Amino acid sequence: MADVLRVCALYPDLMNIYADRGNLQLLQRRCEWRGLGFELSGVGLGDSLDPDAHDLFYVGGGQDRDQALCAEDMASDKREALHKAADDGKVIFAVCGGYQLLGHAYDLDGTKLPGVGLVDLETVREDGPRLIGNVAIEVELDGTPHVLAGFENHGGRTRLGAQTRPLGRVLKGHGNDGRSGFEGVRGGAHGTVVGTYLHGPLLPKNAWFADWLTATALHLAVSELAPLDDRLEDAAHAAARRAAGI
Repeated sequence: MADVLRVCALYPDLMNIYADRGNLQLLQRRCEWRGLGFELSGVGLGDSLDPDAHDLFYVGGGQDRDQALCAEDMASDKREALHKAADDGKVIFAVCGGYQLLGHAYDLDGTKLPGVGLVDLETVREDGPRLIGNVAIEVELDGTPHVLAGFENHGGRTRLGAQTRPLGRVLKGHGNDGRSGFEGVRGGAHGTVVGTYLHGPLLPKNAWFADWLTATALHLAVSELAPLDDRLEDAAHAAARRAAGI
């Protein structure tokens, strides 16, 4: 069993809005409480990316200008490394703006930002209101249904390819485009490329999902992780579900 979770945050200085650094903090704390090591490194614009040096790659959300800079860099400098990581079963976890860059392109008010092409999806900024509010989705990652609860705030409408699997089914909220009933994406050769619009941040409200990401990145079953006293985490999850009306 691996005893260190090696996490790489892509563009931590640019793609870090919506308090999503809390996702990394929760991963670190839960590793520490279990006696697992946690190594966090950041990779920015122009930096090389070693797909073998990390177990989990994380991309957060960003403002339009920053997202455009990161899109060009991901597509040109980091595409090959990210594809190798996904092919090797590494976890790639992207939230909001990062999620929009996992696919082929993001049409942002007439400017097409390139995607990294890890999954078959496209995002378009359309006329109409932003999709904002508390949201809950039903997901099935280990054969058992779970609920993810969080907050969404996005102007882009993400459309999955015909054979592309969503992360979950919308119970409350808008999801990818406000119409399809789907939220997020789960793809890659091993199902380890995960994108979602849920933030706020997401993992402190859904500790079970943080454990799934950790276990998957370490090639373990969740049941192989040492149990923790999750009374506070369970209360946070219950509050997030109530906020979404679930």
